[in-house]
Amino acid sequence: MSKGFEKFETKVIHEGYSSPLYRDSLAPPLFQTSTFTFDTAEQGERRFAGEEAGYIYSRLGNPTVTFLEERVAALENGESALAFGSGMAAVSSVLLYLTKSNDHVLCSQGVYGCTFGLLKLMEEKYNIQHDFSSMNSEEELLSCIRDHTTCIYVETPINPTMSLIDLEMVARVAKKKGIPVVVDNTFSSPYLQNPLDFGCDYVVHSATKYIGGHGDVIAGLVVGRSESLAEIRMTTQKDIGGIISPFDAWLLLRGLKTLPIRMDRHCENAERVANFLQQHPLIEDVFYPGDSKSPFYEIMKKQMKKPGGLIAFTVKGTKKTAQKLMNELQLIKIAVSLGDAETLIQHPATMTHAIVPEESRAQMGISDTLLRISVGLESWEDICEDINQALEKLDPALEIMK
Repeated sequence: MSKGFEKFETKVIHEGYSSPLYRDSLAPPLFQTSTFTFDTAEQGERRFAGEEAGYIYSRLGNPTVTFLEERVAALENGESALAFGSGMAAVSSVLLYLTKSNDHVLCSQGVYGCTFGLLKLMEEKYNIQHDFSSMNSEEELLSCIRDHTTCIYVETPINPTMSLIDLEMVARVAKKKGIPVVVDNTFSSPYLQNPLDFGCDYVVHSATKYIGGHGDVIAGLVVGRSESLAEIRMTTQKDIGGIISPFDAWLLLRGLKTLPIRMDRHCENAERVANFLQQHPLIEDVFYPGDSKSPFYEIMKKQMKKPGGLIAFTVKGTKKTAQKLMNELQLIKIAVSLGDAETLIQHPATMTHAIVPEESRAQMGISDTLLRISVGLESWEDICEDINQALEKLDPALEIMK
């Protein structure tokens, strides 16, 4: 690994790029190979036995993937990282590693819909139970921890309601109980928030989002301690096989170089769009951590560099009203991802969280009129103008849809 750099903006471009394998190439080489040759049969034996370092098979390790893992570990201030073929491959590998039959997982009040589905599957098949908690105080958190709780799983900001969890508080309580804390840091990226710095144990990312940043790759990442991640690599990752391809790792390395610049623009645009939404008479509520009136504003200032590029809001009317607003947009695209250069909007109740039962969605704060917008890199004036022209077409429709 190369000499460590202090500044994030330098790390995303230079960290880890020192192996003789890279030679004199300015861009990281792509090792697009499934397997690696051995000089001798004895060398192959030593590598399989773990007696000699070196590559064997790209499901077990690949130089391009290694480079990505080293760089991301440095960006999250972690010891080690693992790259996966999707964000859910990363989430499932960590949860399977930390649990066994009859264990219990405590989750923040609201998680991504597929994480909810995974938890349901784990309970149905393996009796790994789960509960949701607001985690708004030590007392509330302690009241939800059971004797067989083996993992605390946190999203912050929470998808899609933008609620925040005090990571330092959660980590402090968890350490007293000897329970590892996993944080989904997708909405923030390593640029805005580093959960390990607050005492958490694992960080997961859907690298598809801000880390990739261009909507052209599906990938996931886990960051944590070297010993634990080595075990995950040689068990759940190796045997279940949710690995990343070398080319996708190469795409993430390319995307990472512009992460700070992109995140600054996402955050700047989101602040402008949130201000616009807050002033519009047809918008009922706006959920944005950068709002000084938000109940989560102080937590945001404590653990995030900036509020991020995601906004949730409710429109006056019904589900049909919210869908009509989406359909009238011209610049903004209807899509369920986030973190792309394009501004995207989606309807959580029928899209990302459709798998969540209606009663549970209500407990999470996901109503039929809630929309989530991932603010892109376009001119903020054009984004606001597109929302405004769509809202103008709602006014008469509201009367019909009441």
